[in-house]
Amino acid sequence: MPRYPSYPRYPSYPRDTSDQFIYSGDDVLSMLDTLLAEEGAARWDEFHADRTRSIPFFTDSPDESLAEWLEAGLITPGRVLELGCGHGRNAAYLADLGCDVDAVDFSARAIERARERPRPASGSVTYQCCSIFDAQLTEGSYDLVYDSGCLHHIAPHRRLDYVELVTRALRPGGQYGLVCFRPEGGSGYTDQQVYERGSLGGGLGYTEEQLRVLWDAAPFTVRVLRQMQARDEQSRRFGADFLWVLLADRDGADQYSAGPDSAGPES
Repeated sequence: MPRYPSYPRYPSYPRDTSDQFIYSGDDVLSMLDTLLAEEGAARWDEFHADRTRSIPFFTDSPDESLAEWLEAGLITPGRVLELGCGHGRNAAYLADLGCDVDAVDFSARAIERARERPRPASGSVTYQCCSIFDAQLTEGSYDLVYDSGCLHHIAPHRRLDYVELVTRALRPGGQYGLVCFRPEGGSGYTDQQVYERGSLGGGLGYTEEQLRVLWDAAPFTVRVLRQMQARDEQSRRFGADFLWVLLADRDGADQYSAGPDSAGPES
C-alpha cells in the first residue's frame, strides 16, 4: 500500500530548528510543526492516560450523527478510514455494522484501549498508531473517511494537507463525515494567535463559512451541515451542542485520484 503523503509531517518529538536555514516551502512547514511540538503524541498519551476523567469524548457510544446517517441510508456500510479514532468507539460501531475500518490515532494509549474492545460482530478494524499523515492506506479505496475530533487539532498550515489526504483516500463518489468544534467549543484563537502562542489552545473552533470553504468546493459538495444534538448516556449516542456535524459527497470523477504514476489533474 502506498504511503500518503510523501513530504515531511508533524514531528513526533521536538526538534531544534533555532538555526535552521529556510530555503523551501517544506522548510517553512517543518519549522511551523516544531513551533507546535506540544500538539504531538506525548500530549495525547497524557490526555488518554486516565480513563476515569470526565471527558465527553470518553463515552463508548457512537456519534449521534453517524448513527443517524447510517439509519437513514445517507451512508452505507463499506470500507472506512477513521482519522483520529481515539479509543475506537466509532470504529467499533462501524465494524459491528459490517464495515471494514482502518482507524488511525496519534496516541499509543488510545490505540491500546481501542484494541481491548471485543471482536466486531461482522466487519473488521485495523488500528494504526501514528500521525494521520503517516498512515498506511490505499489511495482511492475508501467509501467513507470519518473524523470525530481530529480536524480541529490540525494546525492551520496543515489544513490543505488534510483536505488532500481525505480527497486522495476516498474513492470517486465516496463520502466524508466530520465532527468538529463550533466557535464556542474551541479555544477562540485566530490562526495568527496559534503561532504567536505556540499552541492551538485545546482545539480550533470553525464557523459554518470556514467549513464550507474546505468542504463545499470541488471535488466535494456538502450534504449535511448542522449543530450536533446534545445527547445523554441513556440515549446510547454521543452528542454535544458545542460541535458541528458535516457530511460531504466527493464527486464521481476520478481525476483527483492519484495512482503511483499520477501527477494530479491536468491544467
